[in-house]
Amino acid sequence: MRITDPLAFGRVAVVMGGDSAERAVSLDSGRNVLEALRARGVDAHPVDGVTALLDAIRGGHFARVFNILHGRGGEDGVLQGALEALRIPYTGSGVLGSALSMDKIRTKQVWIACGLPTPEFVVCRPGDDASALVAALGLPVVVKPAHEGSSVGVSRVRSPAELSTAFATAARYDAMLLVERLIEGDELTVAILDGDALPSIRIVPAGGYYDWHAKYVAEDTQYLCPGLDGAAEAELRALALEAFHAAGCTGWGRVDVMRDRAGGLWLLEVNTTPGMTSHSLVPKAAAAVGIDFPSLCWRILETSLREDRR
Repeated sequence: MRITDPLAFGRVAVVMGGDSAERAVSLDSGRNVLEALRARGVDAHPVDGVTALLDAIRGGHFARVFNILHGRGGEDGVLQGALEALRIPYTGSGVLGSALSMDKIRTKQVWIACGLPTPEFVVCRPGDDASALVAALGLPVVVKPAHEGSSVGVSRVRSPAELSTAFATAARYDAMLLVERLIEGDELTVAILDGDALPSIRIVPAGGYYDWHAKYVAEDTQYLCPGLDGAAEAELRALALEAFHAAGCTGWGRVDVMRDRAGGLWLLEVNTTPGMTSHSLVPKAAAAVGIDFPSLCWRILETSLREDRR
């Protein structure tokens, strides 16, 4: 549904911050979204965290929510379930898509059941024999907390000596760890906006690894858009859109993919509330097709008006 009158949205809460490991990024994203919506005439107001938001909604202060919380509590189905119960429309995926995509292990299990390509993996818990579990995959691998984003707690492991440190790092954030075969090649991402896959972005970090610093601090990370050409780009976008829908996601989001050196595509994860900072990828993809940042925020907010989106 396309809207021309900002008053049609009512009073909008831009919920940001919260108490997840991604709080700082969420606050940065939220400030940018708030400024963009206000520039377009939307009656938008900042709210920090889920508790404050629900209190304000029960007090009758908001008609709609632009969710820009990253990580647990805001991106994992918890907030979405509360808003469903209160009958308040919101941006992003619903309960199922949010909860499923926040769990990297179960997302991969769904993709495997659908016949979609994703790297081989094993599931570990703190205290497990890391060497025995990783032996099934071989090295190198990536060790991740199963329920975090923004590269929080992620390590690349190329030698057995690095395993214990990688497990300890991931275990600081989660009791469930994902150990995944490392795909060597191009790191790509595809933004999804209201049912369309935007041009892909190929990420080329100066240090060779797209970690927290490369994502949010470094000014020398290269972003090539579109990331691929011709039929390869079309295949990548189609795969990302299929993976997004298979995970029950709607509205907007981002699918991260690796392309190995033989040209094979491998799905990594879905982000249902991607970053909206100056370094973030969805705004870059949108800009490549002529959608500026305020228009992107408007388009995302429009998806909350669709009755059929969940």
